[in-house]
Amino acid sequence: MNAPSLAEETGRDAVPAARISGRISAVAGQAQRQMRSWAAAYPGLFGAEAFDPALFSTLSLAAAFSGPWHTADELRMANRMCLWCFALDYLVDYAATTEAEVTRIVERCEAVAGGARPAADDELTVFLAEIRDELAALPAFAELGGVWRDELRRMLAAMAREWTWKAARRDGDTGRPTLAEYLDNADNLGFSFVFAAHWIATCGTGPGGGVDPVRQASRAVQRVIRLLNDLGTYERDLKWGDLNALLLDATREEVGRRVAEATAEARRLLELARAEHPREADYMERQMDFCAGFYRVTDYWGAP
Repeated sequence: MNAPSLAEETGRDAVPAARISGRISAVAGQAQRQMRSWAAAYPGLFGAEAFDPALFSTLSLAAAFSGPWHTADELRMANRMCLWCFALDYLVDYAATTEAEVTRIVERCEAVAGGARPAADDELTVFLAEIRDELAALPAFAELGGVWRDELRRMLAAMAREWTWKAARRDGDTGRPTLAEYLDNADNLGFSFVFAAHWIATCGTGPGGGVDPVRQASRAVQRVIRLLNDLGTYERDLKWGDLNALLLDATREEVGRRVAEATAEARRLLELARAEHPREADYMERQMDFCAGFYRVTDYWGAP
């Protein structure tokens, strides 16, 4: 059973904010059950303790609060793609022990995204192939499928680059990326890639306007979320051996200033995108603002 739409709720006079929040939370609950069923189908991907119940709950809440006008089924693609990205991130960041392993992951994912058949025992690319086939069956894929594949390539390249930075640090190399270089690598976050899949799934027959303004806004939002994530996950990143803006050449105060500057730039680009794509701009802005509150309190990952 689908919840009433946000338009139905807000179309009434003086709808209490708690009622709207209740509906959003109900959609998130439906989405969480979907996500847990997808994870159960791939125990080799999602068996680690890091994929605890709270991870599914908080990821589903992020999507539901970003697009409160959507049903759980309309958020399905965003949630599937996001869950796949978390599996990818875990394999690259924590499971891979050699650069050759990372390279093989990148090559397998790029090949499958381009249409190759995955190996039956490769859960990561089997899951990706399922998503690819779902997307390819949608009308908007004809115009936006290339965007999705490009965002995947960018994300994979950024993840591999971060892996080499971390490996060099483990090997005693005292060199490290500057904050500017680190932010230029923000595609490793995966926001723009997940958003591309969501866009294909929710824009009907096609984007109906310019694609570049949306992509530019998406990338700007991604940079903001990258910094918000780092401010909120510093202690975990220390424990897990991750890179973090605060472990580079920046103080917490400087990173805070960069967040403010990046947020202002993201809102400027979102306004440009909103001229032709108001719903997509609203979704991205709400996710950025959700993360600003979320990372003040907790993180998505469970214990490793």
